Amino acid sequence: MLSSAGFFNARARYLKTIMSIKSTIAAIFAAPFVLSSAAFAGPYVNLESNASYPDGDYTGATTDLAIGFEGSTSEGKVAYYIQGGPAFVHSEAADDTETEFSGKVGASVAVSDDLSVYGEVSGTSNGEDSTGDTVRDFGAKIGAKFVF
Repeated sequence: MLSSAGFFNARARYLKTIMSIKSTIAAIFAAPFVLSSAAFAGPYVNLESNASYPDGDYTGATTDLAIGFEGSTSEGKVAYYIQGGPAFVHSEAADDTETEFSGKVGASVAVSDDLSVYGEVSGTSNGEDSTGDTVRDFGAKIGAKFVF
């Protein structure tokens, strides 16, 4: 049986170990950002959640956990990325979460020093239809960014 001093000493060692583990995990996740240069190209992990609120009422959310690769041409005029991984799709109506697959591919092109155009194509599996075939939902976006 530990005295009160022994209990607090054992608890302090336990908390120090937990904090050390948390600090190590935080350092591992921060290392790519600290050690990278502005033109870093290579693999990455992207965690993204999109919720839906039509008419102000929550109907569901999709959370993507993707592994991807990004890079650019040697001149830096064209940047690109590709990513994919599980998508956790929550439906408020069914109060259920399904695991699907999602992926994205995109690029941007520097037209001038002040203007770039970009585009992205994305897709997500969406369960099965009545015949047992996998349903795939696709999306696309295109845009321009002007810096002044």
